Amino acid sequence: MERSAQRLGRALIVIVDDRVAHGEHEDSVGPLVTELLEENGFIVDGIVAVAGETVDIRNALNTAVIGGADLVITVGGTGVSPRDVTPDATQGVLDRPIPGIAEAIRSSGLAAGAVDGGISRGLVGISGSTLVVNLAGSRTAVRDGMATLSSLVPHVIDELSGLDAT
Repeated sequence: MERSAQRLGRALIVIVDDRVAHGEHEDSVGPLVTELLEENGFIVDGIVAVAGETVDIRNALNTAVIGGADLVITVGGTGVSPRDVTPDATQGVLDRPIPGIAEAIRSSGLAAGAVDGGISRGLVGISGSTLVVNLAGSRTAVRDGMATLSSLVPHVIDELSGLDAT
């Protein structure tokens, strides 16, 4: 990324998975997202696991925004089943959507063979001065989505950091 000598900002990861949230299953995706974010210049404040409930997801997102995170990545709950409510919860938190980035993630997911990434209803947008991104839950979708984001996020973060100067 262009700002390699400089940190891009602070990030928080929200894992949306009932089994992980209830301690029944170990989170294998959060550490992957952490590694990819750190490689791209972010300081990862932590990983939060929440159940696939709209209120839980919305609370985690609001807490990250209020806490000053520059980027929040949610993983999971973006599909078409009745339990997949991450985009619905996210929509209630966003001030402004960025549909082009969400479409780029879906398109690259399909091209990479990540079916869940391709059919994801995931959203991308701004809440306050925080960029919020929903990724599908498979490791393939996460890897592909993060690769797609790597060239776009620095620009968005730069734009958002200019909000304080205006």
